[in-house]
Amino acid sequence: MSFPDGFTWGVASAAYQVEGAAMEDGRGPSVWDAFARRPGAVFGGHTGDVACNQYHRYPEDVRLIADLGAQAYRFSISWPRVMPEGTGRINEAGLAYYDRLVDELLARGVQPWATLYHWDMPLALFHRGGWLSPESPRWFAEYAAVIADRLGDRVKHWMTINEPQVFLDHGLIRGTHAPGMKYSRPDALLASHHVLLAHGRAVVALRDGCAEKPVIGWAPVGVCSCPASDDPRDIEAARQATLGVHGGDGWAFNNTWFSDAAVLGTYPEDGLRAFGADAPDVRSGEMEIINQPLDFYGVNIYQAGSVAADSEGKPTGTDFVRGYPRTMHQWPVTPEALYWGPRFLHERYKLPMYVTENGLASMDWVHADGKVHDAGRVDFLARYLHALRRAVAEGVDVRGYFQWSIMDNYEWAEGYKMRFGLVYVDYDSLDRIPKDSYHWYAEAIKSNGGTIPRSLSPLR
Repeated sequence: MSFPDGFTWGVASAAYQVEGAAMEDGRGPSVWDAFARRPGAVFGGHTGDVACNQYHRYPEDVRLIADLGAQAYRFSISWPRVMPEGTGRINEAGLAYYDRLVDELLARGVQPWATLYHWDMPLALFHRGGWLSPESPRWFAEYAAVIADRLGDRVKHWMTINEPQVFLDHGLIRGTHAPGMKYSRPDALLASHHVLLAHGRAVVALRDGCAEKPVIGWAPVGVCSCPASDDPRDIEAARQATLGVHGGDGWAFNNTWFSDAAVLGTYPEDGLRAFGADAPDVRSGEMEIINQPLDFYGVNIYQAGSVAADSEGKPTGTDFVRGYPRTMHQWPVTPEALYWGPRFLHERYKLPMYVTENGLASMDWVHADGKVHDAGRVDFLARYLHALRRAVAEGVDVRGYFQWSIMDNYEWAEGYKMRFGLVYVDYDSLDRIPKDSYHWYAEAIKSNGGTIPRSLSPLR
């Protein structure tokens, strides 16, 4: 059994994680350039100054993507590379790089899927208030208009913002990611409101500015809960947990505070109750700006929790058994997340869906035979894609899958110790070595999912 005809198979990356050339050709500093230089902020003091050097080695990387058989490459555009101060002056050399990348992709038959924001706000804008500034949505719209004007004749597929839950929680609440702030809940909620306004204004800018009719979505985290059993009560509890908002620690990690606003045009009632007076004031016309029509719902899913219904039918978390499989990030391996997450989110938002990120951090090295044998990643992909195929077969409108990531790269505060790639990167020589998973995924793409096993032994 394979995926439907026309299913999009892709790979993904983000600018700060792969590009390097952080101080070349007029690029301005981002919040991540500054954060990575804080003592103790990033594992090993690692920075994205060189990363995978895709800025200079993009022809090789595009060839690897094309040889894989991937039909699409999801990449992000570095805001400070294009507009070093965030607004105003445009850096022609930065735009020219994305011209070259897009043209190389198209020449090799790979469709570019561009993300406008993957966490690298220009440092100059952070110093002007960052996402707390009421001007931030207009800054982002100006940047989006510049990109639409330059690339909108060739790039058809767009995502506005990647994982607002992560950069808000880690970057502005816990301070473990750039820019390393610890805002109060009211301030963090205000920042989240500005992020949503920025998303809406960017959609307008793309629709107004692209020469080719754009296909627009975004890529939030898919915060998933899976039922502990097939009991309908547990399934309903998992749905409630997936689609609910709470006001406690980690409140930013939810789906509906962000996606109800963007897709349905309202903040969810349970979120408004949970946040109370801390919730942002919504001025007249703002929700209409946020609630722009979207062509698809992108979602990044790596893991899920497990819940059961208590005696009142409310969700309660269940523990994983001792020794349960976990990735190098200590995330549980939960393939069913790619069934239940898309199912619950599609039920609510009724948009075509793409899994815009999925993968794992693993223990990879070059073996004595000169190859990289990442059997764990192969098994991970087989299990997750098996679950996604089930969702599609049961009518969930998922139209594509983007594996994270095409290559090992800078994993934010974890530096270079986590390897997510289908391609191994030697960070000294910058040599690329396709892993076993690269070849496995190539066959999955070639067969449109037909080589994915139909049955799998349970995880234990």
